[in-house]
Amino acid sequence: VGKEILYAAHLFSNPRVMWYDERHADNIDTDVINAVHLEGSKPTKHVTVAVTGAAGQIAYSLLPHLLSGTVFGADTAVSLRLMNPTQDKLQGVVLELEDLAKDSLRSIVTTDKAEVCFEGADVAILLGAFPRTAGMERKDLLARNSAIFAAQGRALAKVASATCIVLVVGNPANTNAAILAENAAPRIAPGNITALTRLDQNRLKAQLARRIGGVQCAGIRRAIIWGNHSATQFPDVSHVTVHGRPLATSLRDTSFDLWSNDDKSQAPLCMWARGELVTTVQQRGAAVIHLRKLSSAMSAAAACADHLRDLLHGSEDWVSMAVPSDGSYDIPKGVWYSFPCHCYGNGTYDIVRDLDHDEFGQAKMRGTAAELIQELKDATASLAEPAPPGGWHQMLP
Repeated sequence: VGKEILYAAHLFSNPRVMWYDERHADNIDTDVINAVHLEGSKPTKHVTVAVTGAAGQIAYSLLPHLLSGTVFGADTAVSLRLMNPTQDKLQGVVLELEDLAKDSLRSIVTTDKAEVCFEGADVAILLGAFPRTAGMERKDLLARNSAIFAAQGRALAKVASATCIVLVVGNPANTNAAILAENAAPRIAPGNITALTRLDQNRLKAQLARRIGGVQCAGIRRAIIWGNHSATQFPDVSHVTVHGRPLATSLRDTSFDLWSNDDKSQAPLCMWARGELVTTVQQRGAAVIHLRKLSSAMSAAAACADHLRDLLHGSEDWVSMAVPSDGSYDIPKGVWYSFPCHCYGNGTYDIVRDLDHDEFGQAKMRGTAAELIQELKDATASLAEPAPPGGWHQMLP
């Protein structure tokens, strides 16, 4: 085996990690690759995880989560396949992954090619997307990302596991997921492809915990994000419970009664939940950028880990995630819309059905749906190659 293969140092006195750069793959003895294995804890399961944008901010915070055992299980070895346009920075990430000294890490492949990244992937986390730059029109951003995600969809269909679970994070995430799914079909089922709105759900829970006081976020359930991961999203607290009690009950137990008005639509709780709270959650990402001069990374990575953990292992709470609409709540098929979902584990889920909404909620849900419909129409129109007949976009009104 040539020097292109680097073995990790004898961490814990066991040579246990191998990685290689795909650019030198022709020089690698595959028998040696197959012989490399974990020692010590000897996990009984294995998962191959592809990550795009792997040298970016979110990935830097996310990768340790993927090796911690909280996402895939303590008994699962992880093979990472990392893609990034520039390789030098990515090789620095590889060095740090080694220095984590995690027994769960089986191997790392680095590449700038989608087909190499997605080969055999059981889980794919798509962090990379073309960012909006100063002066860029929205239609240009959609066009750039549509081309990227159409190509990645075709690559997934060609080389990933047919049961691959795909999480789209790069924005505009909902529409990127729809474009990806159309090009990954029929080999990868549309339902296997979800987009991240868990960050918004976590933000909503955190704001509620601060407002109530003395309550942990884990005790807050049924907080919902409807629609797009954008400023049109609808953070909905109308079904929230706090340690099993309705939200209004928990807030009424504080030093003042937020339900003091006879007209509940004008009560302080309702006004806060429909005004300041909605705006705070919708604009939280912009607030982070304003202060950090960088987009959310640490919280976004944690949300990715939460999303995947619940999707893979199940959750007793409702999980907000953007999934292909099946017509529920009169949201047209063809868009990836954030719904509250029951997650059962192994990537299976159902949309929570038959929740009631007043006129305010219905209007918010229609508004964010309209934005998603227009985004997908614009994105599809921008693609140089038309989508296959019968594609998801043709279901749009």
